[in-house]
Amino acid sequence: MRSFRNWVLLLLLAFVLVITGCSKDTSSEKTTEAGKKTTGLSKDEISNEAFKELFPLQYNSYKKNEKMEETKYNGSVKRSKYDADKEPLLPILFNGYGFATEYNEDRGHTYALEDIRDVKRITEKSVGSCYTCKSTAVPQMIEEMGDDYWGANFDKEIWPKGEAMGHSPIGCSDCHDPETMDLRVTRPSLFKALEAKGVDTSNPTKNEMRTYVCGQCHDEYYFAASNSEVTYPWTNGFKPEEMYEYYNTIAKKNGFEKDWISNISGTPMLKAQHPEFETHSSGTHGKADVSCADCHMPYERVDGKRKITSHWWTSPLKTMQTSCGQCHADRDLEKLGDRVEEIQDSTVKGLHDAQDISTSAHYYVNKMITSGVSPEKIKEAQEFVRKGQWFWDIIAAENSAGFHNPQGSMDSLRMSIDESNKTIRIATEELVKKGVNMDELDKEIEKAKKAVLDEKVNEKKKESAINTYFPAQAPVVPAVPKK
Repeated sequence: MRSFRNWVLLLLLAFVLVITGCSKDTSSEKTTEAGKKTTGLSKDEISNEAFKELFPLQYNSYKKNEKMEETKYNGSVKRSKYDADKEPLLPILFNGYGFATEYNEDRGHTYALEDIRDVKRITEKSVGSCYTCKSTAVPQMIEEMGDDYWGANFDKEIWPKGEAMGHSPIGCSDCHDPETMDLRVTRPSLFKALEAKGVDTSNPTKNEMRTYVCGQCHDEYYFAASNSEVTYPWTNGFKPEEMYEYYNTIAKKNGFEKDWISNISGTPMLKAQHPEFETHSSGTHGKADVSCADCHMPYERVDGKRKITSHWWTSPLKTMQTSCGQCHADRDLEKLGDRVEEIQDSTVKGLHDAQDISTSAHYYVNKMITSGVSPEKIKEAQEFVRKGQWFWDIIAAENSAGFHNPQGSMDSLRMSIDESNKTIRIATEELVKKGVNMDELDKEIEKAKKAVLDEKVNEKKKESAINTYFPAQAPVVPAVPKK
């Protein structure tokens, strides 16, 4: 009986030691109020270096983003998009806007701060919104400044504040809670847009978060007219035609009409950004609930044994065994890669065709203006120019060369060509009435394109797009009917 009592006492003592934590030294561990282990980092930590010792394998993987490698399409080398083998007509299509001064291929996320600081599109008028997806300091800035963040001056207020805070380029705290490492969305525009679209964001799944953390920056947006807040045009849907309808209705009602006015055609234009989230969501993989991370952050073996999620955000074509092979194990990966390249080849060919016709359409409208065509007809043609370039640009600005949504990309390029051709038809009808020599017009258009191609200094290419035959244009305002 005594031994039994002793055994019970020892059991009780062990139980007390366990629940009081005395059975193990836990003085170095920290937990949240809910009892979850934490990293020991501050919730406001924004330095990527702070995560290095805690997660060395993931950090080393992240540092691979410093590699600059060219792929057949895109890649991560800092090259001008104006190069002859890229999209050399951009200084015409974006004439009158910053993208006609400098527009480069994207590099790795680790260069985000360096590239936004150096690009010539940043001017004395640039605002905080331009900094939103470049720096780890942004969430804290928005928390401190509220809606004043968006319209604050980039050079005078935002950049100095970020430097003082010790900002890092896109990194750990943008997607992870520094205390718990849980995935999180740190840019408010994403959830605001999804909720406006009717999506419940109150309790997203882990798989949804593996797309949302990328989608908070990789999407089409504009700066709201009221305060320059980054805003997504998603209420009507993710397709190019649905976003275009949003711009012509909801955005216009809220005071946003254009990103700039074309110097060539005098048209109020829209500039597409990088709509990977939209194209992926409406593509085959997105509809099958394949997340961005499944393809761009596959598992990898490090140190010969450990398995981690790759933080080298690159083309899945470089990591096909782990990125594509995890779902397509029954496929010949070499043939699968060839199929991807075929899709991209077709898309890029369509992209160049649409770009060329859109460029000609701008010049046709220019000639309408200088030939004295009625403002009403010019406005009609300008709407087709605006629409045609939008359907081209939404694919040109997207970083998968069509692969995220092959059918949707080709459909958009087809619509671009259709809309641009409508411009040319209207212009031709009106210009013939004015006695314009159409053969001469076409020759002058080709001369203008060649002048841009031949100009060696990128910053001067936009100047070569304008000449005495095609002078710079101001917006056309239709006459107000007399009462």
